[in-house]
Amino acid sequence: MYITQDYSKYTPEDHKVWTLLYERRIPDLKNTACSAFLKGVEQIGLDSRHVPKLSDVNARLRPLTGWQAMPVPGYLPARDFFQSLSERKFPTTITVRPMSQLDYLPEPDIFHDVFGHVPLHADPVFADFLQHYGKVALATHDEQELVELARLFWFTVEFGLIRENGVVKLFGSGLMSSAGEGPHALSAEVERRNFDLQAVISQPFEIDHYQPLLFVIDSFEQLYDAVETWARGGVHAHAK
Repeated sequence: MYITQDYSKYTPEDHKVWTLLYERRIPDLKNTACSAFLKGVEQIGLDSRHVPKLSDVNARLRPLTGWQAMPVPGYLPARDFFQSLSERKFPTTITVRPMSQLDYLPEPDIFHDVFGHVPLHADPVFADFLQHYGKVALATHDEQELVELARLFWFTVEFGLIRENGVVKLFGSGLMSSAGEGPHALSAEVERRNFDLQAVISQPFEIDHYQPLLFVIDSFEQLYDAVETWARGGVHAHAK
């Protein structure tokens, strides 16, 4: 399922797109991102000047938590995705969005996957949670249960908020990589609720517009515990 990142194929425009996206997000994220994300950006050596080489990222990331960013051609089937997470391998799209689609791309690209996701893989607690999620999801075959796990992933890994020292910060990858969605998440237009596993797995979501409702965790340990509670059958979503 994995491919090779041929770095020579990136064009000057690809690197320019990366630079524009990076420099557009970082100033805001220095004030709005969780501390683990900002620390992770430094730890894995992301650079505004060029598209990252996954081999360089992994050389820094692997000693920290054992995680690796693995190049893939696009979306993987769910079970392959879960298998990868269970092995501490993050399926990483290596294409760069076109200049004409800087603001929104329906499918992931390297900016969303590496800039948005991978810095948190350097955090030991988040890293443990994500692998645990992969193992639990891989062992799940019931369709309704997979819907619940998809909602948990969406409202945490993709669009999660975390409270640090009483201040709500961003940690979800969709908020990190989007110059629109990130600020919107902290605006008065969004309903922010304290994380509750039952509420999260019962909450449907739509992907084609800004999120009107988000959940706020208190720690990454809370995410690990949520997966463990779900795996033990401690909650079940109301059918929706």
